[in-house]
Amino acid sequence: MSTQPKLELVRDVAPLTQNVAILGFGTVGRSVAEILSYSPDSRLRLTHIFNRNVDSKRVSWASDEILWTEKIDDILDSDADLIVETIGGLEPAYEWVRKALLKGKSVVTANKQLIAQRGRELTRLAFDTGQQLLFGASVAGGVPVLLALQEGLAGDRLVGISGILNGTCNYILTRMEQAGVSFGAALAEAQQFGYAEADPSADVNGDDAAAKLAILVQVALKVGLTPNAVRTTPVTDVDSIDFQYAKDLGCTIRQVSRAQFDGRKLFSSVEPALVPRESSLAQVQGNQNVVVASGKYGGNTAFSGSGAGGHPTAVAVISDLIAAAHGRTHQGWLVPGDSRPIRSTGDFTTPHYVRFVVKDRPGIIAEIAALLGARGINIDAVLQKSGFTKSALPFVITLEPCGASVLRETLDDLSRAEFLVKPPVTFPILR
Repeated sequence: MSTQPKLELVRDVAPLTQNVAILGFGTVGRSVAEILSYSPDSRLRLTHIFNRNVDSKRVSWASDEILWTEKIDDILDSDADLIVETIGGLEPAYEWVRKALLKGKSVVTANKQLIAQRGRELTRLAFDTGQQLLFGASVAGGVPVLLALQEGLAGDRLVGISGILNGTCNYILTRMEQAGVSFGAALAEAQQFGYAEADPSADVNGDDAAAKLAILVQVALKVGLTPNAVRTTPVTDVDSIDFQYAKDLGCTIRQVSRAQFDGRKLFSSVEPALVPRESSLAQVQGNQNVVVASGKYGGNTAFSGSGAGGHPTAVAVISDLIAAAHGRTHQGWLVPGDSRPIRSTGDFTTPHYVRFVVKDRPGIIAEIAALLGARGINIDAVLQKSGFTKSALPFVITLEPCGASVLRETLDDLSRAEFLVKPPVTFPILR
């Protein structure tokens, strides 16, 4: 009698079709519906769409089988297996996602504020209820950076993260650089083309990027961080002349989000900074995004692409839906909700660029040097362009590496000087 083991052919079993409900039929929600409608996936069937004033949102290309509703209970009590949340903001999104998980529905979201502020709690709830919470679209839109950080770089120990995380600010700054226009003119152009909201404060003040950085820090550095713990500096102080001086220094200016963790101390900030022209941060144009992960062993790895817009973000949402339909989960992405919090500081030590506008007279640079020297800050170089009136003369001083907090205190003291036309403006120089 043969003792050879009997071989059997094992066939892949296709997952059952999952019913999908979309909360919010704005730019991203509509794009998700378009992909599901025009490029149908046998694993996903769009069955419900929720929006306020829903009758004004109906589209002719959607299936007649879709239930359109403005009652959230129609979604929560439905046969939908997967909920796509694209309404944005913290409330009512948090409450609706929480209820969806409790009712046995997995959730895919592109909501950065929700994940940055309540993601750890919701991840724990998803685990406890046997559901999934996926949020690959919450950072960098169509760039699959969270999955890459969690799985592609799993073999390294990441110690830093940096990037261009806000497409609105990047568009404004690149337009200022390329066209020589003012901040206000570049912002108006961004609003005209739909790259900036009517109220752009969350973008230009750094709040949007801070939420994304908080998520990246939790995923990449395994440290708890909330957006309000990130030091932010608005980009509104950047002037067109700063790009001229930056060019002389071999740099350009970008809104840079960055964090470093040495095992004990966490540094994080979102601020305009001078970056070398050859760096990956400088290469990003328009409303593109880039994320650079720094590993102890693997060095720097960059991920770039379309960071905003309906279709790129929708692609990330659909990818998460497909992962959920296959039962793949990203529940290990965020640090545990009960992990010990680590205080974050924005006190990076770097070289700095400082622009002054003064009523010119003899001795000004000597007075500035004396005040800086008293705080242990050394001047590296002085740059001054010709052609400006002496009643409002701009010039730049670059500084050797110093702590950001010491420099801010020094400039606060200096802001009372009688020769200043306006307060000094400073940006870190990243190398």
